[in-house]
Amino acid sequence: MTRVLLAMSGGVDSSACAVLLQQAGHEVVGVFMRNGVAGAEAEKAKSCCSASDARDAAAVADRLGIAFYSVDYATEFAGLIEHFAAEYRRGRTPNPCVLCNQQLKFGHLFTLARSVGAERVATGHYARVADGRLHRAEDRAKDQSYYLFGIDRAVLDKVVFPIGALSKDEVRERAAAAGLRTAHKPESMDICFVTAGDYRDVVRQRGGAGRPGVIVDGSGHEVGRHDGVDGFTVGQRRGLPALGAPHYVRRIDPTTGVVEVCRKDGLLADTAAVRGVNWLIDPPREPIAAEVQIRARSAAEPAWLEPGEGQTVTVRFDAPVSAVTPGQAAVFYRGDQVLGGGWLD
Repeated sequence: MTRVLLAMSGGVDSSACAVLLQQAGHEVVGVFMRNGVAGAEAEKAKSCCSASDARDAAAVADRLGIAFYSVDYATEFAGLIEHFAAEYRRGRTPNPCVLCNQQLKFGHLFTLARSVGAERVATGHYARVADGRLHRAEDRAKDQSYYLFGIDRAVLDKVVFPIGALSKDEVRERAAAAGLRTAHKPESMDICFVTAGDYRDVVRQRGGAGRPGVIVDGSGHEVGRHDGVDGFTVGQRRGLPALGAPHYVRRIDPTTGVVEVCRKDGLLADTAAVRGVNWLIDPPREPIAAEVQIRARSAAEPAWLEPGEGQTVTVRFDAPVSAVTPGQAAVFYRGDQVLGGGWLD
């Protein structure tokens, strides 16, 4: 029997993890991570970490007879929120869930695990670890490995993803069989601290909207104006001026406030610069073939990875891809295995 620290969000996935870990003979210690975001909007939002989620997590722990802690991570979450806002003001599109996993769930939680004598940390992510290697979940429709590339390779053998081999329906069945109140709880889909449904509210509460400016076409002709670069992301179509044919955001200049738009084929690129690379394999010294996923809901595309100085990689795609978006994650795969990943620059 191993003592396992389980991050419990109050949702069905982590609840089912508690059941599965118990059934496997482990001693489970549950922890709810409080993000410091409170109020009526947080309660209504379909995101994790609200007070009602904390109550659900505590009720599940009580039902299963496991130890449970609610820990205040408001300061750490505040840093993630500030980074989120700053990235939008810089004309980039951040992915806070990746940073949360990297810094909190597989960073601070290991410190907490040591303090309670736990040998491993478990979460309700749909992913798998085998032989110290990170892999996609069996259910590709639910796979969350894209968000996990930032885990320190040294701790991978201490990470447990109990539901990585199950479908969502199977997870709900396990929770229902255990009589858990979360068995049929709706999924949490939104960023946990964007409680009003508009990320721009978060950005503008923390330093403004970024520089206002003009919207130009590929020839540099002004076609509209905007009140802040935080309202745009590369590849965006919604909210642009009517130009007679669909146009998309191609480039955002946070210094001048210029937002350039183009037709769809203008979004294509065959290379991408990636920084802050975290390898989950021995770092290659020569170019290697891989598949690269540049957003959470896109397919991984065949490419070559060319290692550069420090934690940088140049990605050369076999065929052009659309909307390489600065600030998003680029995750490297070989089949189902996650090789590593970094941040599109």
